[in-house]
Amino acid sequence: MRVDFPRVMAHVHRSIEEIAPIDSPEALTAAGVNVVHGDAIFTGADTVTVDSRPIQFLQAVITTGARPTVPPITGIDAVDYLTSETLWDLTALPQRLLVIGAGNIGCEMAQAFARLGSKVTLVGRAETILPKEDESASSVLAAALGADGVTVLTSTEVVDIDSRCARTDSGRVIEFDQVLLATGRTPRTDTLGLDAAGVAVDGRGYVTVDDHLTTSNPRIWAAGDLTGHPHFTHTAGMHGSLAASNAVLGLPRKVDTTGTPRVTFTDPEIASAGIDVRTARRIPGLRLQTLDHDDIDRAVTENRTEGSTTLVLDAKHRIVGACVVGPRAGETIGELVLAVKHGMRTRDLAAATHPYPTYNDGPWNAAIADVRAQLGTPAVSLALSTLARMRSVWIRRRKSIDEQQN
Repeated sequence: MRVDFPRVMAHVHRSIEEIAPIDSPEALTAAGVNVVHGDAIFTGADTVTVDSRPIQFLQAVITTGARPTVPPITGIDAVDYLTSETLWDLTALPQRLLVIGAGNIGCEMAQAFARLGSKVTLVGRAETILPKEDESASSVLAAALGADGVTVLTSTEVVDIDSRCARTDSGRVIEFDQVLLATGRTPRTDTLGLDAAGVAVDGRGYVTVDDHLTTSNPRIWAAGDLTGHPHFTHTAGMHGSLAASNAVLGLPRKVDTTGTPRVTFTDPEIASAGIDVRTARRIPGLRLQTLDHDDIDRAVTENRTEGSTTLVLDAKHRIVGACVVGPRAGETIGELVLAVKHGMRTRDLAAATHPYPTYNDGPWNAAIADVRAQLGTPAVSLALSTLARMRSVWIRRRKSIDEQQN
């Protein structure tokens, strides 16, 4: 089946145009914000110039974000490579696409273009794709990518490249028509004149902030990707609200990273929150409660049982992390974010009625399984059996009294 690629990209651009007005310069202007266009450079602790126009401020918030990282590959400067920012300018489907970087963006784009008809090769340096996720989750996605025709190369590094082919550290030659760099992001801080403003950055260029998102200059705050916090749109949104209210109103609000979710929008999706499963395996006192989705009726009905739900639990059965693999995992993770943030126990989640049949049965049934395991411990079993015997005795006595009265 041939895909109408220009029509696909037209749909993408329409979606972007519909979303963009939410925080566009026009929307900000309508809200009463004075929007000035240009390159900003700090010239002092409370001054900035925008295209040579001096502006003095009482407080400032820096939200310049991050740009795609260009890896130090020999010959890369002579290649017309794509990034997550320029990919959307394509007008023709690449017949052969090389994706360098097997994180969430690399995996998402590799699968998308394979399904559109490109011959895709995905290269990652780590032993698994999505190296921040547990291997059990990564392996499910790796299998899905393979089924879509993606050639997945892990523990592999591209060391040399030109406009037609790339060579790996093992000597493998990969021919391509387009190459997409998906090797992370670098903070946009190097051209802001932060030294003049007294704003400190770390060795990677990230702005140093405290729990209130205040920089080393008490007049200036920073929010979003340039702080070194997780590079997610939802994180940046929360940062912006917090930094602005702290700066303008003088509030002491602190960043709360408890339960911050991340989602890889592949098929299946992989969503995590709180302490990730990979880390939990190395922390004494934490344990995992996993439910495979062949026990989820919705997954069985849709023949999508390759996924799973894993809860990370502490000694008090509090949910401190979670990972969901499967369709609409990004929606499923929402209640688990709430559970992590508020220190909910598995019994709290198990006691909440969930709609049937949905993929949210995964977290619910995983919680129920943990509660049942608690009921099976010797102490609890003894208590329950004692209560059951007492109840039985009470019923027999009540029956005897009723019979005598009648």
